[in-house]
Amino acid sequence: MIYWILLALAIVAEITGTLSMKWASISESHSGFIFMLVMIALSYIFLSFAVKKIALGVAYALWEGIGIILITVLSVCLFDEPLSTLKVAGLTTLVLGIVLIKSGTRKAVRQERKHVAV
Repeated sequence: MIYWILLALAIVAEITGTLSMKWASISESHSGFIFMLVMIALSYIFLSFAVKKIALGVAYALWEGIGIILITVLSVCLFDEPLSTLKVAGLTTLVLGIVLIKSGTRKAVRQERKHVAV
């Protein structure tokens, strides 16, 4: 459970860092770029801990996919960026891809080794 929380923190840090990059570029504030660097570094650190128990493909797909979706939605709300039909189609395809990757990943079955006494 803790690894899923770490993945969620990685996603939040990635979204925050990316949005602060946009904010810093339009406000000409250097503190925004420093905040961006800290948040993106934290994102990778949290992700590196999360992949200890979550399959790398699943963790990365969720991290990047959910990040892209929320960054797109928040950039439309916060920065008045346009959301075209083609972008919506791309986001829908992305969600479908994440679902397919997650459902196609099976949990590893532990095999107990039997030791033979000689």
